[in-house]
Amino acid sequence: MSGRVMSCCVVLFLALTSVSAAHKKLNSITDLKKINFVQSVPKHSLVLLHWFANEVNIDNNNVIWLTFDPNNGDYGSHHYGNFEGLLDPLPRGNIRYQYYTVGNLYQDVSVRLPSYVINPRREYVGGNRDRIIIRVQEQNTGQAALRRIDQVYITQHYDTSEDLGTRYDPDHTYQITMNLLRQIREFSLRDNQMPLLYLRNRFQSQADDASIRNTWGNLACLGLFLFIVIEEKYSSTQRNSRPVNNRPVNNRPVNNRPGNIRPGNNRPVNNRPVNNRPGNNRPVNNRPANSNNRQEITYRPENNSRSENRRRCCWCALAISCFFVFLILTIVLYVYFTKG
Repeated sequence: MSGRVMSCCVVLFLALTSVSAAHKKLNSITDLKKINFVQSVPKHSLVLLHWFANEVNIDNNNVIWLTFDPNNGDYGSHHYGNFEGLLDPLPRGNIRYQYYTVGNLYQDVSVRLPSYVINPRREYVGGNRDRIIIRVQEQNTGQAALRRIDQVYITQHYDTSEDLGTRYDPDHTYQITMNLLRQIREFSLRDNQMPLLYLRNRFQSQADDASIRNTWGNLACLGLFLFIVIEEKYSSTQRNSRPVNNRPVNNRPVNNRPGNIRPGNNRPVNNRPVNNRPGNNRPVNNRPANSNNRQEITYRPENNSRSENRRRCCWCALAISCFFVFLILTIVLYVYFTKG
């Protein structure tokens, strides 16, 4: 009886774990633009993701192959146990799976991240909070071990001000798809890099490629990638927040040409109060025609905070509901087997 109850508890626990491990997938650079990299997520995670996408190998069959050994700590990597249930449980079978994190800037290793990742421009410093998590398939073939990546995530440690230790933040953990990795690889820093003008037009950007080239030098493709994902979104928001077409239109007097000026006919048209009875003395039709002086709705950072709070509330409600379902089923099973 106790064995059956324990089995049911294990099944329910795995079900709850699979629910908690669901994360939003980022399938394109357009999806990256929806993340709040100013307040909620370090900008440095984009620098780290750009490096990773261009470091691994992707073959014609859309298979990602490791180019370094995470067991040796290369590029600030180490084994990740997933003890808090952040990600899906590892599959069981003949193929061995492991989770690894990559991107610890301060880990003392022989193979270090490039200098532009360790010491980025001041506005892209992330405090060593951001990480990449990969799920690796390890399959022995003779004397060599083929390491194939089948899942990629970007995540971050909680901020020290949140007093939650060194755990990863599930609300800001995102799965990176193959399509997004391929798009980022187009911004390569190697000898075969694409022209900035081509990349700007391909991703429908308004970036000044000459200014980015002068500012970033050899890292111009990285600078353009960061501008498209972060800076362009907020600069376009600021442009849209300015009043549009705020000049009065058709504000000249009518019939004021020589030869057509008669006494009593030189006053502006449609500028007198209409229906001027007591209690109804508001001027009517006294505003310039076609005035477009309303401001467009602008992006407000607090909107993302509200949506994140709502998402957290949804997850909390889901977790509480699952807990009560688990509790009720446990009680029912206990009563059933006890009476039996």
